[in-house]
Amino acid sequence: MDPAYEDPETEVSEPEAVFEPLRTPPRASSFLVLGGGGEPASNEIALEKNVLYFQRTLRSLGLAPESASIYFANGTDGKATVRYRAEGKRARDSFKSLEIPHLKGAATLEHFLEWLEDKARNAPERSVFLYFTGHGGMNGNNLNNNHLALWDSDTLTVRAFGLFLGRLPSTTPVVTMMSQCYSGSFANFIYQDANPQRPVVAQPRCGFFATVEYLPSVGCTPEVDEADYRDYSSSFFAGLAGVSRTGSAVASADHDGDGRVSYAEAHAFAKVDGETTDLPISTSEAWLQRRVRGVDMRAFLSKPILDVSRTGRPEQRYVVESLVRRLGFVAERSWLDNLQAVELKTEEREADAMRLRMELLNIGMEHKVRAAGSAPALAVLERLLQCEHGSWDSPPGEAPAPVPAPPSAASQDHDKGNAT
Repeated sequence: MDPAYEDPETEVSEPEAVFEPLRTPPRASSFLVLGGGGEPASNEIALEKNVLYFQRTLRSLGLAPESASIYFANGTDGKATVRYRAEGKRARDSFKSLEIPHLKGAATLEHFLEWLEDKARNAPERSVFLYFTGHGGMNGNNLNNNHLALWDSDTLTVRAFGLFLGRLPSTTPVVTMMSQCYSGSFANFIYQDANPQRPVVAQPRCGFFATVEYLPSVGCTPEVDEADYRDYSSSFFAGLAGVSRTGSAVASADHDGDGRVSYAEAHAFAKVDGETTDLPISTSEAWLQRRVRGVDMRAFLSKPILDVSRTGRPEQRYVVESLVRRLGFVAERSWLDNLQAVELKTEEREADAMRLRMELLNIGMEHKVRAAGSAPALAVLERLLQCEHGSWDSPPGEAPAPVPAPPSAASQDHDKGNAT
């Protein structure tokens, strides 16, 4: 049994929360990136390249890369801390200095807090999008309070993260996208003290995470060829902007046809695009899955997939239909029946089956919550969904232009001599 379903029969009641509903989905205009390993040995070049792709994504959506505050690994001290493995070198690791334009400094807790203070003073009304690309750790005693790793042994737990965000006004929306191991734990930053038994905080918060709180994620590699990268953030940004990290156009993720790609739609794109063992999850999905009881699992996984998916939103139906095709499932049969009939030959196909399972539970539980009509639960659900359907601050309806592909893998040998 998954840790999320440890008590499969007890119903969950929603603690009373006091907050104002969002008038519109948030359009992010303040961008913060934290990333890198905590030391050179874990500071893989893929993490640096993730930041560069983030900057290209900003540009492809008509936003200025320099508008984002970026704190990565050791920052601007010039030391060679990025671990990479160039092609043709018989797997020998080397180190180079950072090459991130507009880098502000090291990814330390001090800089994170300084950024929050500056934001609170100078742009408190602007919605925040925070991207973390680095490493995470699991708290074996409390999976609701895992941590992420910052430079030089700094760490940031879910609880501390939520408390620090409270330095911003309670009306400032915060959206986060995190790709580290055990990142799903950070879905709990919506609660007071990161405790799901406590009410949701007044500040509008939502997030998207590479995988659930009890599993590692993929993507941290010293290999230099971006064409081989398969991490969650690669797929999320490709869906958001319509441009892959190698510069090619991808199919539109605008599943509701409103002329823009929301975070939720980019998240759905990543669930299908990323052929990995990750199990991506969002705040609303974690909230819904926490409410799943044994009777719910039996009901939703025993019904024909087509019947369960009918009440899903467009992006959810896209995930279900895509994974059903990939797995060779029959939509007129249940998930359980399909699982008995189809052999899952790889770990990636097993993950696809689990992603489909999660999506069916998401759809089924949302329908159940709406049918139950509990005002406190509906208020939380609606605000989470509205937050997750926000987007970057770019004009709707504009098609992104393809951006130049990154330099070839060979050129990443730090100009043939600058690396140490």
